[in-house]
Amino acid sequence: MGQKTHPIGFRLGFTKTWNAKWYANSRAYRELLKEDITIRSAIRARLRDAAIARIDIERSTNQVTVTIQTAKPGVVIGKGGAKVEELRQILGKTTGKMVKVNIFEIRYPELDANLIAENVAQQLERRVSFRKVLKQTVQRSMKSGAKGVRVAVSGRLGGAEMSRREWEREGRVPLHTLRGDIEFGRATAKTTYGTIGVKAWVYKGDIEPAPRQVTQNAPATAGRVA
Repeated sequence: MGQKTHPIGFRLGFTKTWNAKWYANSRAYRELLKEDITIRSAIRARLRDAAIARIDIERSTNQVTVTIQTAKPGVVIGKGGAKVEELRQILGKTTGKMVKVNIFEIRYPELDANLIAENVAQQLERRVSFRKVLKQTVQRSMKSGAKGVRVAVSGRLGGAEMSRREWEREGRVPLHTLRGDIEFGRATAKTTYGTIGVKAWVYKGDIEPAPRQVTQNAPATAGRVA
């Protein structure tokens, strides 16, 4: 008991999908994985203020499709699409392949766990009281329609000598229910007295499993013998 697992990794293949959708043999896998990390780092470094929640990467033979989910699409696109074109050219030089950039807007940032964690981290860096931040964040998410929210912070809270962990929760967050639609996000607040880790869980309800389809050519079951 008490063993924790990543909420999204726990549900991969059931209700969640991968951030990177491609396949490679053992030799090419290492290089492509390194390339994925470089792409994500470059995008986040150039667009720090764009409220980026997720970056999905898909690969075909000679093309890389990068999908950016952001709460501020205007910041990513730029005036007349200048920033997107510049980003596409930079990624093309980095990978040596054709890069296509798609942008999706997140309409409710209060329901995205990554954006919640980033927001809490930014407020902690501005020396706002962590208790006030946790309460306001949880209440804002619940008002936006979440069925359960939990936010935890860990580190030298308030500049204390000894680090500790504090958290705030409202509603229910079922971590062991596979069909539960739970978003999970992490961020790091870099303060003058050390780093503070932030984690956020958002429960949006259960995802009903798809009904089973019976194959047309299935053999008829034999009748029971009396």
